[in-house]
Amino acid sequence: MDRRRFLAATGALGTVGLAGCTGGDETDDGGDGTDSIGQIGSGREGRGLPGGTPIAEMPDLEGELTVYSGRGEFLVGDLVEYIDEQYDDFDLTVRYAGSTDHVNAIVSEGEGSPADVFYSVNAGALGALASEERTRSLPSEITDLVRSEFRTDQWVGTSGRARSIPYDGDEYDASEIPTDIMAFPEEFDGDLGWAPSYGSCQAFVTAMRLIEGEEATREWLEAVVESGISSYGDELRVCQEIADGNIDAAFTNHYYIQRVLDGNPEATIETAFTEGDAGAVFNVAGAAVVDTASDPTLAENFVRHLLSAEAQDYFARTTFEYPLIPDVEPIGDLPTIDELDVPDIDLTKLSDLETTIDLMRDAGVEV
Repeated sequence: MDRRRFLAATGALGTVGLAGCTGGDETDDGGDGTDSIGQIGSGREGRGLPGGTPIAEMPDLEGELTVYSGRGEFLVGDLVEYIDEQYDDFDLTVRYAGSTDHVNAIVSEGEGSPADVFYSVNAGALGALASEERTRSLPSEITDLVRSEFRTDQWVGTSGRARSIPYDGDEYDASEIPTDIMAFPEEFDGDLGWAPSYGSCQAFVTAMRLIEGEEATREWLEAVVESGISSYGDELRVCQEIADGNIDAAFTNHYYIQRVLDGNPEATIETAFTEGDAGAVFNVAGAAVVDTASDPTLAENFVRHLLSAEAQDYFARTTFEYPLIPDVEPIGDLPTIDELDVPDIDLTKLSDLETTIDLMRDAGVEV
């Protein structure tokens, strides 16, 4: 598939269309990082020191910087604090809120916005800010750190997440898990779970609506409801229910599986991926320099630090996401990004949740 097209297309998404955009899950998913600041960049048992460019080889950070972070503090707070502590003359302020809220705030604040860097949980919010002409072009020495399908000249991806099928490895073999999302639940005889009120789950259904059509999606939703699928408040809980033996498989982002395994390496939860459909959507978190940045060079260098060896390794082993620089591998027995069969879809259209929620409710899903 052509990832360049679906990521570059995010620049066409407006702020109004972003309202309720997916990916704001991090503010309330109940998960947390397990590693202390002292471990950042120090490697991990069974894992060597990270590849890529270390912070020590990057430009020093000096001055005052305000970051609007759409990523949850419990996930990235340790990392940004670690970066802050590397420099005596660096004064970092981070404001945490939803990515959509930050986009709307920056637009509303106009030329008086204190934001220097926007750190988003998803590509859609980055594209929305860029479409409002509120971002500055990034230098190629930063964007070139990331493969071309995960960046534009206005923003750069910092980590990624894939939709997946977590399942109970004690009860099922990998060959028994359908590779076609539309084959559920008819071709899977186990108990299913999901978090239908969760942004990422709604984006998954939105992708299905765009790829398969509204009627096929309605029929799939009705079949899933009829199968007795169990609903939970967030996708971390869904994965924990599989590990506890309460359900057999589910629909979640891949990193929740790794978080469960990090807390209990003996858990029997396994990861499967569908192929080229709504169950295999891949999205990225990323950063942009806001056009009102008081010191654009400082802001650019902070973004560069999110692509440092230490930061990319942090995303791999603490948030359990896919690193986006080629020298850092993901944690766990996961396929590489190139091995994932990602659908060819315009991610900006995943922000149209209202239509999806109406369809889910009409099909009997409690949202």
